Amino acid sequence: MKLTLLGTGTPAPSKHRAGSGFVVQIEGETFVFDHGPGAHARMIQAEIPITEVTQLFLTHFHYDHFTDAASLVLRRWDQGAGKIPDLSVYGPQPASHIFQLMFGQGGIFEGDIDARTQNESSVAIYHARGGGGTRTRPRPEVTELENGSTVCGDGWTVRAVETPHTQPQLNSLAYRLDCNEGSLVYSGDTGPCDKLVDLAQGADIMIHMCHCVSGTEYNRAMSCGVAGHKLAAKHAERAKVRTLVLTHLTDQIDTDGTRELVVKELGEIYPGRVIWGEDLKTIDMVPQEIGDPL
Repeated sequence: MKLTLLGTGTPAPSKHRAGSGFVVQIEGETFVFDHGPGAHARMIQAEIPITEVTQLFLTHFHYDHFTDAASLVLRRWDQGAGKIPDLSVYGPQPASHIFQLMFGQGGIFEGDIDARTQNESSVAIYHARGGGGTRTRPRPEVTELENGSTVCGDGWTVRAVETPHTQPQLNSLAYRLDCNEGSLVYSGDTGPCDKLVDLAQGADIMIHMCHCVSGTEYNRAMSCGVAGHKLAAKHAERAKVRTLVLTHLTDQIDTDGTRELVVKELGEIYPGRVIWGEDLKTIDMVPQEIGDPL
């Protein structure tokens, strides 16, 4: 199992942190978890072939987690030239409605899609890339998930639980991937969540939101829907995960001095391996026991 961090930032514009996005590569499958602004360019920088992506899992529909999904669907379809199946997409409601608005008849990309499937010049390019016959439209296969949903593939399983974030306006999910190569949990955006702890029990890697220094939340609503560094550590410790990867990092927490203090306080709660998320960092799943020397 190889994990590539595409985007470890927040909605705030950043030169060195793209919007949320992660790629997990196992034998025969390439999973993308979230695809926020800038994550798609990071995937190209990481030299991960777009046409090899098989599954896209979206945690929720804040723009910093999904706006580059359109680029992924269209470029994968365009470069695949009819030789690969449509992308499998999973997410909470209203995933089906959102993707219909983008790629369905009358959707916002209808003009682009019509040109690429009907214009003589575009059809010639399609054939030059190895496509045959009449070009079909992109039709991502969208499945809506909810708390307790399970998706099974060839040698892998993804389970979902609902996490508290900005309900009732948006539904939010966390995911766990289990396969022969190991197990990975991605919290998405979350506040305190027992269901997430249960989902993550014994996982090899847990990617967890670490939005702010704990105690600096603006109000109770933020404390209930956003994770500071101590909450990330508590979730990881309770779940006994082997590696904690911090993401969704703000400028407040990602500064000299504060960063070191946060890592120190994390270590006082969680005894496992802690990785400070950085765009384009790659992590190979290495089995280890809690408390093993790093």
